[in-house]
Amino acid sequence: MRLTAAIRPMLAILILIGISMPAHAEKDPIYTGFFSNTALKGYDPVSYFTTGSPAKGDKSFSHEWQGAKWLFTSAENRDRFIAAPEDFAPQYGGYCAWAVAQGYTASGDPEVWKIVDGKLYINYNDKVGATWQEDPQGFIALGDQNWPDVLSK
Repeated sequence: MRLTAAIRPMLAILILIGISMPAHAEKDPIYTGFFSNTALKGYDPVSYFTTGSPAKGDKSFSHEWQGAKWLFTSAENRDRFIAAPEDFAPQYGGYCAWAVAQGYTASGDPEVWKIVDGKLYINYNDKVGATWQEDPQGFIALGDQNWPDVLSK
């Protein structure tokens, strides 16, 4: 089989990309999406607990934790997070809680959330969130069994 002159450079690039990538790339413990390093798509994790709703954070109130940038609506919320990040950060790193219960990861939508027993859970979309809320305790039990092993899948 002969490769045309136009295909050879593309093939060379694909081969180089394949060589430079690890055979098994692990996911980050905090979901930030592909083109960002910001957790919760920029929403303030403390706001869920203090106002009962998600609020977009401000870049002037940020903090790095577990390899991700977290944004907050105020210095007070940032400082509360710094003092006890595990109390405010979403479970399963902000990945979809239902997906983690199923044994894999999916992106989380910060506007589809639920606080259960003082912990924040994020889901993929409204439909998945509604399914998850049919049995949150059961899905939490499964998610806790699967986390963090799903990061290596």
